[in-house]
Amino acid sequence: MSISSNNLTIKDIAKLCGVSKSTVSRVINHDPMVKEATRNKVIAIIEQYQFTPSKSARAMRGYGNKVIGIIVTRLDSLSENQAVQSMLPIFYRHGYDPIIMESQFSAIKVKEYLSMLKSKQADGVVIFAFTGLEQSLLSTWQNNSVVIARKFQDHTCICYDDIGAVRLLLAHLYQSQQHQNIGYIGIEQQDQTTGALRYQAYLDFCQQYQLIPNAALGQLSYRSGYELAQFVLAKNPSAIVCATDSIALGLNKYLNEKQLEHITVASIGNSEILNFLFPKTCAVELGFDQAGNYAAQELLSMLQNQFELKNITIPCHLIS
Repeated sequence: MSISSNNLTIKDIAKLCGVSKSTVSRVINHDPMVKEATRNKVIAIIEQYQFTPSKSARAMRGYGNKVIGIIVTRLDSLSENQAVQSMLPIFYRHGYDPIIMESQFSAIKVKEYLSMLKSKQADGVVIFAFTGLEQSLLSTWQNNSVVIARKFQDHTCICYDDIGAVRLLLAHLYQSQQHQNIGYIGIEQQDQTTGALRYQAYLDFCQQYQLIPNAALGQLSYRSGYELAQFVLAKNPSAIVCATDSIALGLNKYLNEKQLEHITVASIGNSEILNFLFPKTCAVELGFDQAGNYAAQELLSMLQNQFELKNITIPCHLIS
């Protein structure tokens, strides 16, 4: 069957796949009731021929002409929610309809979402990157995407100052508050930024000032902070640095239950809930809301044909 990819229709896709037009339409609209094998067959043909539904067809399905995808790693992420909350009003003001999706740290899910956004002719996408996400997935979105949290070559990226934040917090604890025994609860080093970069910054500081490292690494969760607390506390630290505000919440809960009020808790990141429940926590603000603002503004510039690759690092500051 000879079909020009330039004039491909849903009917043509259906013929190539050996399915009905309605089945193709259901795949394009992400209907969960379509069988997986059928969905994969249709998606493969759509990607092979680089098919996109017409603007009029999309409008008939109820989608506006200005759509932006936002792919977060976790819907319950305090930091990512702060960033998303700051970018949404900007997109709304400019007439864009955001679609928020959760990758759950799965590159496969990101690929599916990008394919879906392409089929809906989304104008652009903001992606919260994670370890294991390859920039090759974003090759067709180079001119209309912004990546948050990691640096990808040939893409506009908004990053946090992971190393600077750790050093700023440790310098405050060691030099200003005179803590000599500072523990650390972090993320396993498979995570390149929140895990490896922040942990290495802690080790480097300890080496520079001849401090004995006392660290435990686990998952990015409240429970991990709670469960790892006992291992760090076994060496009697006077202060403990937490790689994230989620971990700090878990640690604070443990200390509160054990009535260990003499331990200073320090956090990389300062969520509203951490500040409300445990206001004595010393924290470094990474600028999640600023990241969302920058991401929205940079993406809008791209969509207005003002394309300029940028790598922006958000400055952090101490909240004591």
